[in-house]
Amino acid sequence: MYNVVSKKKMIQLLGAGLLAFSLAACGDDEGQKEEGSTSKTEESSSKETQQETKSKTLKDAMGNEVVIPANPKRIIATYLEDNLVALGIKPVAQWSVSDGAEVQGYLQNELEGIPTIPYDLPFESVQKMEPDLIIMDSATMVEGGKYEQYNKIAPTYVIGKEVNNDWRDELTRVGEVFGKEEEAQKALKDYDEKAKEAKVTLEEKVGNPSVAAVWLVGGKFFIVSDNLSSGAVMYGDLGLKEPNVVKEISAKATGNWSEISLEKLVELDAEHLFLVNSDDSTGSKALSDKLWKSVPAVKAGNVHEFSPNESWLYTGAIANGQIIDNVLKSLVK
Repeated sequence: MYNVVSKKKMIQLLGAGLLAFSLAACGDDEGQKEEGSTSKTEESSSKETQQETKSKTLKDAMGNEVVIPANPKRIIATYLEDNLVALGIKPVAQWSVSDGAEVQGYLQNELEGIPTIPYDLPFESVQKMEPDLIIMDSATMVEGGKYEQYNKIAPTYVIGKEVNNDWRDELTRVGEVFGKEEEAQKALKDYDEKAKEAKVTLEEKVGNPSVAAVWLVGGKFFIVSDNLSSGAVMYGDLGLKEPNVVKEISAKATGNWSEISLEKLVELDAEHLFLVNSDDSTGSKALSDKLWKSVPAVKAGNVHEFSPNESWLYTGAIANGQIIDNVLKSLVK
């Protein structure tokens, strides 16, 4: 995931469109013309009723009245895939960066084989997928007349106005779009129960240690905000202690992850550090720096390393549930 700085919350889209229905042909027999005419009128009326019951109109975050088909089959909702998977829905394309080389690894058991689409959703790429419904994560993704362009391809529904929308609200709204409100509420309930049980386990086994999540990518370090992504899980849902450095940086943060210098990392008063290492394949040279080795959690041998293919960089019922699992595995021996 690439929620860096202003959280390029990498554009999320779902493609949706109206289903077409065919009319039965009228009989050719001359003696049945009048009856056929009546039948055709009734059939036309039935078709209209069918369309009304098989589609619904919802107002999205931008105030657009969007006609949602009952059973969209070709959905584009990039960077909202966590919500789709949680509801048992497969999109026609999945979010990616680096020309499709990088995807949301933690979802690949469910999304394996799904074609990739660039995170910024070029119109041509979207059109080639022939979506029948498009779901966008935020209004920023459709600024500057983009909404009208996407909406010409397929009905387009915008989830929220903010760049960083509350994941619970996102899941609820996606559930509403697909008529899966009950499934969405169950996923939320299951997650809350999981978090509650994990919090009790942590308190019983390790007390309330201070923790932080750091992302190494391109030789630079980024630290997660305290109320977004894995930060919201650690400090909010699990009630783990938030270091002063995290509080300080979060107060000025504009996105999920904010760059932090090695000099500042040395001041990081965290007993445990969760390190997402995107530089492993290139040698992770920054981890050999003397300043890194002076970070308190590093000196104490309490660094828990993860690959970017895991869920630390993302958010949602599935991502957050996996983060909880990883916190437990790391802290509870």
